[in-house]
Amino acid sequence: MHPGLSPTQDPLGAMYRAHYGWLAGWLRKKLGCTAQAADLAQDTFMRVLVSQEATTLREPRAYLGTIAHGLMVNHLRRRDLERSYLEALATLPEPLSASPEEQALALEALYQVDAMLDTLPTKVRQAFLMAQFDGMSYADIATALGVSDRMVRKYMAQAMLACLLLDNRS
Repeated sequence: MHPGLSPTQDPLGAMYRAHYGWLAGWLRKKLGCTAQAADLAQDTFMRVLVSQEATTLREPRAYLGTIAHGLMVNHLRRRDLERSYLEALATLPEPLSASPEEQALALEALYQVDAMLDTLPTKVRQAFLMAQFDGMSYADIATALGVSDRMVRKYMAQAMLACLLLDNRS
């Protein structure tokens, strides 16, 4: 809080002082890393700053915990995606390995695809992943999801459209 400002004039500053330590500790227990916990706690307060909801919160810890949990899930998903990508790269022969710049671009593309898939309805995402990664036929996907073949075709069209829109944003 700036000198001379009361907690009602600087609600975010007051919330930060009251809850940062708790939030960083909670994240540290979940992540096992003080630095990552501090980064995510800062990101959480930045989200609150942008949303400008600090003045209207009755349960700030619940609100902060919800934001921090979402950020932590995204962080862990990105870390797992990066780890899988790097493990796959390590299996390639030396002449086929990617440069650091190519690796960074590929990782960014993977993050974008992952974020896009996360926006799809559950069955659409499942159908797409079953077809693309498991090599399942539409009939097998329909059976697995308990829907008709026609519905699987609609799901796939929806997923492909999302892929095309993602490609057009790049």
